[in-house]
Amino acid sequence: MTDYQKEFIDFMVECRVLKFGEFTLKSGRKSPFFMNAGAYVTGSQLGRLGRYYASAIHDCYGDGFDVLFGPAYKGIPLSVATVIAYSELYGKEIRYCSNRKEVKDHGDAGILLGSPIKDGDRVVIIEDVTTSGKSIEETFPIIRAQGSSPDAVKIVGLMVSLNRMERGQGAKCALDEITDLYGFPARAIVSMKDVVEYLYRPGKGGVISDDIKERLDAYYAEYGA
Repeated sequence: MTDYQKEFIDFMVECRVLKFGEFTLKSGRKSPFFMNAGAYVTGSQLGRLGRYYASAIHDCYGDGFDVLFGPAYKGIPLSVATVIAYSELYGKEIRYCSNRKEVKDHGDAGILLGSPIKDGDRVVIIEDVTTSGKSIEETFPIIRAQGSSPDAVKIVGLMVSLNRMERGQGAKCALDEITDLYGFPARAIVSMKDVVEYLYRPGKGGVISDDIKERLDAYYAEYGA
Protein backbone atom coordinates (compact mmCIF):
# COMPACT_ATOMS: atom_id res chain seq x y z
CA MET A 1 0.00 0.00 0.00
CA THR A 2 1.09 3.57 -0.63
CA ASP A 3 1.31 6.13 2.17
CA TYR A 4 -1.80 7.93 0.92
CA GLN A 5 -3.78 4.69 0.97
CA LYS A 6 -2.83 4.10 4.61
CA GLU A 7 -3.69 7.71 5.43
CA PHE A 8 -7.03 7.29 3.67
CA ILE A 9 -7.95 4.26 5.80
CA ASP A 10 -7.15 6.23 8.97
CA PHE A 11 -9.13 9.16 7.55
CA MET A 12 -12.26 7.04 6.94
CA VAL A 13 -12.14 5.78 10.52
CA GLU A 14 -11.47 9.25 11.99
CA CYS A 15 -14.46 10.71 10.11
CA ARG A 16 -16.66 7.77 11.15
CA VAL A 17 -17.28 7.07 7.50
CA LEU A 18 -16.09 3.49 7.97
CA LYS A 19 -17.49 1.80 11.07
CA PHE A 20 -17.33 -1.71 12.46
CA GLY A 21 -20.06 -3.49 14.41
CA GLU A 22 -23.32 -4.97 13.16
CA PHE A 23 -25.27 -3.33 10.36
CA THR A 24 -28.16 -4.32 8.12
CA LEU A 25 -27.49 -3.27 4.53
CA LYS A 26 -30.07 -2.25 1.95
CA SER A 27 -29.62 -5.71 0.44
CA GLY A 28 -30.68 -7.29 3.74
CA ARG A 29 -27.22 -8.67 4.43
CA LYS A 30 -25.95 -8.43 8.02
CA SER A 31 -22.56 -6.79 7.69
CA PRO A 32 -19.80 -6.30 10.30
CA PHE A 33 -18.82 -3.01 8.66
CA PHE A 34 -20.59 -0.04 7.14
CA MET A 35 -19.42 2.84 4.98
CA ASN A 36 -21.28 6.16 4.72
CA ALA A 37 -19.57 8.79 2.57
CA GLY A 38 -22.26 11.27 3.66
CA ALA A 39 -20.31 11.66 6.91
CA TYR A 40 -17.72 13.84 5.15
CA VAL A 41 -19.24 17.21 6.00
CA THR A 42 -16.56 19.84 6.65
CA GLY A 43 -14.40 21.82 4.29
CA SER A 44 -11.18 20.24 5.53
CA GLN A 45 -12.64 16.74 5.23
CA LEU A 46 -13.80 17.33 1.66
CA GLY A 47 -10.46 18.90 0.81
CA ARG A 48 -8.58 15.82 2.03
CA LEU A 49 -11.06 13.48 0.37
CA GLY A 50 -10.54 15.21 -2.97
CA ARG A 51 -6.78 14.81 -2.66
CA TYR A 52 -7.05 11.08 -1.94
CA TYR A 53 -9.33 10.58 -4.93
CA ALA A 54 -7.10 12.70 -7.16
CA SER A 55 -4.03 10.68 -6.15
CA ALA A 56 -5.75 7.37 -6.87
CA ILE A 57 -7.18 8.58 -10.20
CA HIS A 58 -3.77 9.87 -11.27
CA ASP A 59 -2.14 6.57 -10.30
CA CYS A 60 -4.71 4.55 -12.28
CA TYR A 61 -5.58 6.77 -15.25
CA GLY A 62 -2.85 9.40 -15.43
CA ASP A 63 -3.82 12.64 -17.17
CA GLY A 64 -5.62 10.91 -20.02
CA PHE A 65 -9.08 12.26 -19.33
CA ASP A 66 -10.96 15.55 -19.63
CA VAL A 67 -14.11 15.24 -17.48
CA LEU A 68 -14.82 13.84 -14.03
CA PHE A 69 -18.44 12.70 -13.85
CA GLY A 70 -20.10 12.35 -10.42
CA PRO A 71 -23.57 10.77 -10.51
CA ALA A 72 -26.21 12.53 -8.41
CA TYR A 73 -26.32 12.96 -5.55
CA LYS A 74 -23.20 11.91 -3.62
CA GLY A 75 -21.06 12.08 -6.74
CA ILE A 76 -21.61 15.83 -7.07
CA PRO A 77 -19.45 16.98 -4.11
CA LEU A 78 -16.98 14.17 -4.82
CA SER A 79 -16.41 15.38 -8.37
CA VAL A 80 -16.10 19.04 -7.35
CA ALA A 81 -13.64 18.35 -4.51
CA THR A 82 -11.56 16.08 -6.72
CA VAL A 83 -11.18 18.40 -9.73
CA ILE A 84 -10.03 21.15 -7.34
CA ALA A 85 -7.47 18.77 -5.83
CA TYR A 86 -6.39 17.51 -9.25
CA SER A 87 -5.61 21.04 -10.37
CA GLU A 88 -3.63 21.74 -7.19
CA LEU A 89 -1.69 18.45 -7.20
CA TYR A 90 -1.06 17.90 -10.91
CA GLY A 91 -1.60 21.27 -12.58
CA LYS A 92 -4.23 20.02 -15.00
CA GLU A 93 -7.69 21.50 -15.33
CA ILE A 94 -10.26 18.72 -15.36
CA ARG A 95 -13.91 19.68 -15.88
CA TYR A 96 -16.57 18.39 -13.53
CA CYS A 97 -19.98 17.17 -14.64
CA SER A 98 -22.94 15.61 -12.84
CA ASN A 99 -26.46 14.62 -13.72
CA ARG A 100 -29.75 15.81 -12.34
CA LYS A 101 -32.31 13.33 -11.09
CA GLU A 102 -34.96 15.30 -13.00
CA VAL A 103 -34.45 17.07 -16.34
CA LYS A 104 -34.58 20.85 -15.98
CA ASP A 105 -36.67 22.54 -18.69
CA HIS A 106 -35.79 26.21 -18.11
CA GLY A 107 -32.69 28.38 -17.61
CA ASP A 108 -29.70 26.05 -17.51
CA ALA A 109 -31.86 23.32 -19.02
CA GLY A 110 -31.11 19.66 -19.50
CA ILE A 111 -30.09 16.67 -17.44
CA LEU A 112 -26.49 17.77 -16.77
CA LEU A 113 -24.94 20.36 -14.49
CA GLY A 114 -21.38 21.56 -14.59
CA SER A 115 -19.48 21.11 -17.84
CA PRO A 116 -21.14 19.80 -21.01
CA ILE A 117 -19.74 16.58 -22.43
CA LYS A 118 -18.85 16.71 -26.12
CA ASP A 119 -17.41 14.54 -28.88
CA GLY A 120 -13.84 13.48 -28.13
CA ASP A 121 -14.13 13.87 -24.37
CA ARG A 122 -12.61 11.22 -22.15
CA VAL A 123 -14.55 10.69 -18.94
CA VAL A 124 -13.72 9.18 -15.55
CA ILE A 125 -16.71 8.37 -13.33
CA ILE A 126 -16.36 8.95 -9.58
CA GLU A 127 -18.52 7.38 -6.87
CA ASP A 128 -18.36 6.66 -3.15
CA VAL A 129 -18.88 2.90 -3.23
CA THR A 130 -20.50 0.41 -5.61
CA THR A 131 -22.19 -2.73 -4.36
CA SER A 132 -24.47 -3.75 -7.24
CA GLY A 133 -23.50 -1.62 -10.23
CA LYS A 134 -27.02 -0.19 -10.47
CA SER A 135 -25.84 3.43 -10.50
CA ILE A 136 -23.53 2.71 -13.45
CA GLU A 137 -26.47 1.14 -15.25
CA GLU A 138 -28.16 4.55 -15.00
CA THR A 139 -25.03 6.66 -15.58
CA PHE A 140 -23.54 4.87 -18.59
CA PRO A 141 -26.30 5.73 -21.11
CA ILE A 142 -26.44 9.35 -19.91
CA ILE A 143 -22.75 9.87 -20.66
CA ARG A 144 -22.84 8.01 -23.98
CA ALA A 145 -25.89 10.01 -25.09
CA GLN A 146 -23.91 13.27 -24.97
CA GLY A 147 -21.91 12.35 -28.06
CA SER A 148 -23.02 12.48 -31.68
CA SER A 149 -22.52 8.69 -31.84
CA PRO A 150 -22.17 5.92 -29.22
CA ASP A 151 -18.36 5.96 -29.49
CA ALA A 152 -17.88 9.73 -29.67
CA VAL A 153 -17.37 9.97 -25.88
CA LYS A 154 -14.96 7.55 -24.20
CA ILE A 155 -15.41 6.36 -20.62
CA VAL A 156 -11.88 5.83 -19.36
CA GLY A 157 -12.80 4.21 -16.06
CA LEU A 158 -14.50 4.35 -12.68
CA MET A 159 -13.00 5.28 -9.31
CA VAL A 160 -14.70 4.52 -5.98
CA SER A 161 -13.31 4.98 -2.50
CA LEU A 162 -13.72 1.42 -1.20
CA ASN A 163 -13.93 -1.95 -2.93
CA ARG A 164 -16.18 -3.95 -0.61
CA MET A 165 -14.93 -7.16 -2.29
CA GLU A 166 -18.28 -8.91 -2.04
CA ARG A 167 -20.41 -10.50 -4.73
CA GLY A 168 -22.51 -8.25 -6.91
CA GLN A 169 -25.20 -9.72 -9.14
CA GLY A 170 -23.20 -12.91 -9.73
CA ALA A 171 -20.01 -14.56 -8.44
CA LYS A 172 -17.70 -11.59 -9.05
CA CYS A 173 -17.44 -8.37 -7.09
CA ALA A 174 -19.40 -5.40 -8.41
CA LEU A 175 -16.30 -3.63 -9.77
CA ASP A 176 -15.25 -6.66 -11.83
CA GLU A 177 -18.83 -7.07 -13.07
CA ILE A 178 -18.83 -3.44 -14.25
CA THR A 179 -15.60 -4.02 -16.19
CA ASP A 180 -16.99 -7.17 -17.80
CA LEU A 181 -20.29 -5.53 -18.74
CA TYR A 182 -19.15 -2.09 -19.89
CA GLY A 183 -15.56 -2.66 -20.95
CA PHE A 184 -13.80 -0.02 -18.83
CA PRO A 185 -11.68 -0.54 -15.68
CA ALA A 186 -13.25 -0.01 -12.26
CA ARG A 187 -10.86 0.78 -9.43
CA ALA A 188 -10.93 1.79 -5.75
CA ILE A 189 -8.67 3.90 -3.56
CA VAL A 190 -8.48 0.93 -1.18
CA SER A 191 -10.08 -2.49 -0.80
CA MET A 192 -11.43 -4.16 2.32
CA LYS A 193 -8.41 -6.47 2.10
CA ASP A 194 -6.20 -3.38 2.45
CA VAL A 195 -8.32 -2.12 5.35
CA VAL A 196 -8.10 -5.38 7.30
CA GLU A 197 -4.41 -5.81 6.56
CA TYR A 198 -3.69 -2.30 7.86
CA LEU A 199 -6.03 -2.12 10.88
CA TYR A 200 -6.03 -5.64 12.33
CA ARG A 201 -3.45 -6.48 14.97
CA PRO A 202 -4.07 -10.00 16.35
CA GLY A 203 -4.63 -10.02 20.10
CA LYS A 204 -4.07 -6.27 20.43
CA GLY A 205 -7.59 -4.89 20.10
CA GLY A 206 -7.82 -1.64 18.20
CA VAL A 207 -10.23 -0.68 15.41
CA ILE A 208 -10.57 -4.27 14.18
CA SER A 209 -10.62 -6.53 17.22
CA ASP A 210 -10.29 -10.31 17.12
CA ASP A 211 -14.09 -10.53 17.37
CA ILE A 212 -14.63 -8.16 14.44
CA LYS A 213 -12.02 -10.06 12.42
CA GLU A 214 -13.90 -13.34 13.03
CA ARG A 215 -17.13 -11.72 11.86
CA LEU A 216 -15.42 -10.28 8.80
CA ASP A 217 -14.04 -13.71 7.93
CA ALA A 218 -17.50 -15.27 8.32
CA TYR A 219 -19.10 -12.51 6.22
CA TYR A 220 -16.63 -12.95 3.36
CA ALA A 221 -16.91 -16.73 3.54
CA GLU A 222 -20.60 -16.24 2.68
CA TYR A 223 -20.62 -13.14 0.49
CA GLY A 224 -17.04 -12.61 -0.64
CA ALA A 225 -16.07 -12.44 -4.30
